[in-house]
Amino acid sequence: MRRSPSLLAGAVLVVALAAPAVADSADNGFTIKDSRITESSGLAASHAHPGIYWTHNDSDDGAYLYAVDSRTGRTVATITMSGVGAPRDVEAISIGPDDNLYVGDIGDNLGGKWDHVWIYKLPEPKVLKNQTIRATQYVVKYSDGPRNAESLMVHPKTGRVYIVDKNEDGGHLYEGPAQLSASGTNVFKPVATIDLWATDSAFSPDGKQLAVRGYFGGIAYDWNGGKIKRQGRLNVPLQGQGESLTYTPDGSELMYGSEGADSSVQPESVPGYHGSGSKSPSKDGSSASGSDGDGLSDGFKVGAIAVAAAFAVVIGFKRLLRRS
Repeated sequence: MRRSPSLLAGAVLVVALAAPAVADSADNGFTIKDSRITESSGLAASHAHPGIYWTHNDSDDGAYLYAVDSRTGRTVATITMSGVGAPRDVEAISIGPDDNLYVGDIGDNLGGKWDHVWIYKLPEPKVLKNQTIRATQYVVKYSDGPRNAESLMVHPKTGRVYIVDKNEDGGHLYEGPAQLSASGTNVFKPVATIDLWATDSAFSPDGKQLAVRGYFGGIAYDWNGGKIKRQGRLNVPLQGQGESLTYTPDGSELMYGSEGADSSVQPESVPGYHGSGSKSPSKDGSSASGSDGDGLSDGFKVGAIAVAAAFAVVIGFKRLLRRS
């Protein structure tokens, strides 16, 4: 995603202020070591290849997907999508129950410049090698007008596609049609409010939980058949520019990614996970990791407060510029 100077300044402040407060990363985290991947903006755990995570750059990179081995951080396959034209702003990736990759070319940095966006669907390759795969392209519009979005999720049971828009004051969960049409326009309609400036979202493997992340926090929702209910906050790690999110294949952890060269992917606990795939809200609204409801573990609190304050200043400055 292209950002204004004020947002870039905010990102610098995030890195500078967060660095002293960051604890050692949890086990099974990894660093993306491919020099081509500098704006990793989406993350999806492979269905066919254990330990592999799919990612992509968010703009100006072309129609490429990268299969990254979490054991080494190295790219083991590069997929070139054909049949999709030139992507504008790819922001998300998800895998459906049909074992297809769904790629969301849904970014709109000006918040209404594009009257439509696109979703690309292609089969997850059975063999990991550099190859070109033809994708199906779907035209997407929103029932309430154009908007910026960075979150696309496919429900693991129904196969229905959802989008969460990105709005500083909170956004909405948008539901797509029961089946996407390659010949017409797919209209996505708002079905629930999301109380977060969302940068990515994901369904748990059993489809019972929806996780939504932002730059400094996140929310776990009970899916509840699509009538979402807030469970509590996610234990989001401090990252320079947190842009991606996915569950591990067994649903026991959430993997958080960020943009930048040599960016890290960090695992954190899943609220309400008890080893059986079931999810339940904690009584006090806090995450399962024992935080006090701010979405961050105790070791991150001081840094998180400083980062949040700096970001608030940047956003305030941005709004003043917008009004002038």
